[in-house]
Amino acid sequence: MKSLQETLAPNSICFGCGPANSKGLRIRSFARPDGSVEAEFQPESHHEAFPGMLNGGIIGSLLDCHSNWTAAYSLMKQAGLSEPPCTVTADFHVKLRAPTPSGVPVRLVARVKEIGPDRAVISAELFSTANPTGKPTATCIGTFVAVKEGHPAFHRWG
Repeated sequence: MKSLQETLAPNSICFGCGPANSKGLRIRSFARPDGSVEAEFQPESHHEAFPGMLNGGIIGSLLDCHSNWTAAYSLMKQAGLSEPPCTVTADFHVKLRAPTPSGVPVRLVARVKEIGPDRAVISAELFSTANPTGKPTATCIGTFVAVKEGHPAFHRWG
């Protein structure tokens, strides 16, 4: 099954979510029937802050890009469009709640908290499959806005 990124922006070179960036994270986000958007990512040793633990900057990139795609997809659906508006991060706040092991997959879950005609506030969580509590190891709240012609990122999906 193709992800939102592979389906809607196959030529994107974004470090976090661009299918066309061979050196990027290449996260793959999938819309779920309940309105959430989920992704799974397998960290590798070069994503570590120190042996066995995922780097906080990588965690931030995962949450940022996954949340941005949740916003773009939600704005597209709300407006009845066939392709997503080009959205960018206006702000995002990450809380690192517990160490995130790097040797096992992480799962990202994002949901719309608020949505308007050209912006969405997204809440996202990152879960480690190694965390026995089932609680997220990191969380994020961000605002993502659709940009217009003239903005440097306007054509970035293409």
